[in-house]
Amino acid sequence: MAKVLVKCGIKREPGFLYFVNKTGDAARVKMKRPGMKGSFKQEVVAKCGIKRESGMLYFIDKQGNVAAAAMSRGGRKKTAKKAVKKRR
Repeated sequence: MAKVLVKCGIKREPGFLYFVNKTGDAARVKMKRPGMKGSFKQEVVAKCGIKRESGMLYFIDKQGNVAAAAMSRGGRKKTAKKAVKKRR
C-alpha cells in the first residue's frame, strides 16, 4: 500500500515522464520516441525535499501527489549449497 508523502497536485501533460529525482523533488522529462536524437534535461515541477530511504519506491500518483511504497523483492529464497565431494 502506498503512502502519500507530499500533496503537490501536479497536473500531468501528455508526452512527459514524471518521477521523483535524486534530490527528492518531483521532476519531469520529455519522453523519447523512435527517431528522436539527443537527450533532454529534467525540469523540476515541485520542490518536495524528500529524504529517500533504500527499499522504497517513490512515484507521482494519479492525483499528482508524491507517494512511496515498499519495494516488492521477488525471486526464490536462497538455500545453503551442500559441499560436493569430488571423486578421483
